[in-house]
Amino acid sequence: MTGGYSGVGLETTRALAEAGATVIVPARTPEKARASVAGIPRVELEEMDLIDPASIDAFVQRFLDSGRPLDILINNAGIMAPPLVRDARGYESQFATNHLGHFQLTLRLWPALKQARSARVVSVSSTGVRFGGVDFEDLNFERREYDKWKAYGQSKSANALFAVALDKRGQEHGVNAFSVHPGRIMTDLARFLSEEESAIGGVYKTTEQGAATSVWYATSPQLEGKGGVYCLDADIAEVIPDFDLKGMGQTLIGVLPWAIDPDFAERLWQISEEMTHIKFRA
Repeated sequence: MTGGYSGVGLETTRALAEAGATVIVPARTPEKARASVAGIPRVELEEMDLIDPASIDAFVQRFLDSGRPLDILINNAGIMAPPLVRDARGYESQFATNHLGHFQLTLRLWPALKQARSARVVSVSSTGVRFGGVDFEDLNFERREYDKWKAYGQSKSANALFAVALDKRGQEHGVNAFSVHPGRIMTDLARFLSEEESAIGGVYKTTEQGAATSVWYATSPQLEGKGGVYCLDADIAEVIPDFDLKGMGQTLIGVLPWAIDPDFAERLWQISEEMTHIKFRA
């Protein structure tokens, strides 16, 4: 599970491990991760940086060499609303980390997911999809002014669209994919926010409540055969045709069409293959 050593990810790690699962946590900062998961049973730490393609491939090779199946992959890590930063390829950092990193990780781990015969891939999205969908004409803010919230919304919409396209490809192999919103939670994800932005009101969940949501989607038998959906509050979200974004503190109870559109999902998949130079091999 990516991001399994802080915030909601840490509580998700704890819940799964205490239920008897072996949880592998790839971490960009192993020292921090080691301190965070100390005392939690059945946790294996690895080194990986989602914005570094070579780091992802190295981690995956180590896992595949172990010969183990992968029953659950939770793509939980992410960054939110940083200043404009580009990775070594020139890609905007939120799209590169939140979406492309997980896209590469999942496709590289595909043999282990198939080996499990009944695997689930959970993409942690967000009601941040309300800030906008994927701008297929300017993914990396090369022709428009950078807006950290539009970039975040694009990456979270991409997380949800990825689940739609992945589930379509995985069904015949017993692999289902879901996107989830664990709830509005104040964690280290908000480290780039100003005091004014952090103080904006709204209904918050605890990290434990957010983790319970992710674990439910990763394990619940009620979701058998229902892959590709966007979930929140332990249920499949209803589609909301439109949303009037009047303020950051608004609550979005549902999912917007651009985050689950199958045509958008396919377009994003093809572009992601081109951007990562990775082709899906069923």
